[in-house]
Amino acid sequence: MSEMANHPAQQAPQGEGVKVTRRMLTRDAVVASICGFVVVLMVGASYAAVPFYNWFCRTTGFNGTTQVATSVPSDAPLARTIAVSFDSNVAPGLPWKFEAEQTTIDVKIGQVVTVYYTVTNQSARTTTGQAAYNVAPLTVGAYFQKINCFCFTEQTMAPGEKREMAVVFYVDPALAKDSENDTLKNITLSYTFFPVRDAAPKPVAAGEAEQRKGG
Repeated sequence: MSEMANHPAQQAPQGEGVKVTRRMLTRDAVVASICGFVVVLMVGASYAAVPFYNWFCRTTGFNGTTQVATSVPSDAPLARTIAVSFDSNVAPGLPWKFEAEQTTIDVKIGQVVTVYYTVTNQSARTTTGQAAYNVAPLTVGAYFQKINCFCFTEQTMAPGEKREMAVVFYVDPALAKDSENDTLKNITLSYTFFPVRDAAPKPVAAGEAEQRKGG
């Protein structure tokens, strides 16, 4: 008989094959778990990005986002004045007329000012909108302090309703200490009303609830 017949081919022990298969399955499970975690993380990040961006803009004034003031300046207004212009826009899909009662006023830095806009629902149905806002130049957002503004809440207008809306604001005196704004003479406050498709339901007063129950 030949030499090959005297030495049959060697085969891997059955236990080794089982171990290799288990290692592959374990590795695949780990890879799948990592991929799943990454997907969940990306989805969560996408939802968190909007509120984080809004918080960042409000905190830093980035992209012309104004600040929300909690109190009025304690010191008297400065002698330096800045012209503040008011821009009003309505996005497509919202049948409103929206305009500022004054287009431009001169404001002392640190002076609390109230201006008014008028809004008219020109449609024959109830509609709801909410305003987005910013100021230009964009770097001034950190110094433009709003005490009261209609943009903080949704606005629901009855058919043909006309409403006067106030904005109370001041330009932070800290702006005068910023050398980059030494030549600043004009600020534009811009609003755009966007339609709200699913308006938040308003709570029903107790009296109204009883009337509905009664008939």
